[in-house]
Amino acid sequence: MTGWRSLLPGRRDYADLPRTWRADLLAGVTVGIVALPLALAFGVSSGAGAEAGLVTAVVAGLVAAVFGGSPVQVSGPTGAMVVVLAPIVAAHGAAALGVVCVVAGTLVVLAGVLRLGRLVGMIPWPVVEGFTLGIAVIIFLQQVPAALGVDAAGHDANAAVAAVQAAGESSPVAAAWPLGCVAVVALVMAVAPRVHRAVPGSIVAIVVVTLAAVLLDPPLATIGRLPAGLPAPALPDLDLGTVQHLVGPAVAVAALAAVESLLSARVAAAHSDTGPYDPDRELVGQGLASVVAGFFGGMPATGAIARTAVNVRSGARTRAAAVVHAALLLVVVSAAAGVVERIPLAALAGVLMVTAVRMVHVSTLTAVVRSSRPDALLFALTAVVTVAVDLIYAVGIGVVVAAVLTLRAVARSAGVRREELPGPRQAGDEHIALLRLDGALFFGAADRVLERVGRIEDVDVVVLRMSQLQLLDATGVQVLAEVVTRLERRGVTVLVKGVQERHLALVRRAGLVSALRDPHHLFDDLQPALAHARSHVARVGAGA
Repeated sequence: MTGWRSLLPGRRDYADLPRTWRADLLAGVTVGIVALPLALAFGVSSGAGAEAGLVTAVVAGLVAAVFGGSPVQVSGPTGAMVVVLAPIVAAHGAAALGVVCVVAGTLVVLAGVLRLGRLVGMIPWPVVEGFTLGIAVIIFLQQVPAALGVDAAGHDANAAVAAVQAAGESSPVAAAWPLGCVAVVALVMAVAPRVHRAVPGSIVAIVVVTLAAVLLDPPLATIGRLPAGLPAPALPDLDLGTVQHLVGPAVAVAALAAVESLLSARVAAAHSDTGPYDPDRELVGQGLASVVAGFFGGMPATGAIARTAVNVRSGARTRAAAVVHAALLLVVVSAAAGVVERIPLAALAGVLMVTAVRMVHVSTLTAVVRSSRPDALLFALTAVVTVAVDLIYAVGIGVVVAAVLTLRAVARSAGVRREELPGPRQAGDEHIALLRLDGALFFGAADRVLERVGRIEDVDVVVLRMSQLQLLDATGVQVLAEVVTRLERRGVTVLVKGVQERHLALVRRAGLVSALRDPHHLFDDLQPALAHARSHVARVGAGA
């Protein structure tokens, strides 16, 4: 029961609220202002519409804030999720999002219940950065049709191809107004922080462009009619046929929601002093957020890194800040729908283009590329696969390639070195080979060790020092047993010294001890092993 309680909300979540409520209120209002244009833009970019983006920010933002495992995480629609959802909406329609929300959210909750939250730590840094760069490129390319005044419907699902198609269909006359909107938005968002850090550049940019559009009445597509308030909850169409068609996409959405949410929570914990986050509870909270969003016609949600960063910088101390953010957006939906629906789509495209550019940090890219050649390769591969193929494939391929590169590096650390015998040299020492095994002896390095030890010539005794082996698996032990057998067949006696306690049971079970000429040829210390080797050499010499 204690384990289950840790996944649920409790009074401890708000223990500090009596002394932090002012900071939480200010932070919630600030992040709500920042989140408004992003929620609208991500909803439109996904194909589900601005309403779906707002509903997700309100409903999922509230549920994740209450049930999630981070005290400062802010959740809602994100660019990474939009990249996955846009092809799903194009193929199955916006109505499919309800099914995807419920199925994907349930999978994420199940992952939290099964305590899989800490697995995100296994994703290497170059993969995360390549993934982020790829997402930024896709978000930017997805806005090209709207920035050129071209309807995105009917274009290829791949963002790069769709951007090229839109560029070919646009005309300078038709593109002049939307491109002008994008330019104004980019300029305002660049200048606003220089005026004052607290000025929300995206909101100011959208207000300026919307006022200009209302006064000048140019030929610009707008968001369109929005309902004044949240829609009534309804159960998505969960018939078996629909679910079967959407299981694959839902699994991809669930994987992305889990990875992005946990990465965002981990970053937030590193940059705030509000304490650690609970990764398993975070998965439960994010999964529930997506399920509930599906009942209200929203989209799958994740933790939003940019909005969470704003929340932390604004002084948030408890999850009440994220609750305030959701409440503020609900007020906007209820009281200002008539104003919001007149925002030009090109203005939202400009906001997302600037957001995409800001996601790419040159210093971070430089650090990854300069760190090592394998890391640079991993980073580039993940970014290219993200843009060209799919986000989930990119992470999967990146992790697999990282594992292969790591195994290769670990295998290279395995070594066999012949050492001089310690102490004064004695007669017959030239017939004793003292070999030190270093690093890791496992399936990836076993053949190299077999080859090197097998080349030992002109000796009567080989002493294998195993105390420096950091990693040993059954394949490594089997190879050592094969080495011993080969040497013993040539008349070379093999002594094994210094098997670590943690490896001893494996060494006995996998056949190394039974391969020795005598089970007493297993030694704990070097001096008794060398004394035995010298006595053996002396007996061989006397017999000759």
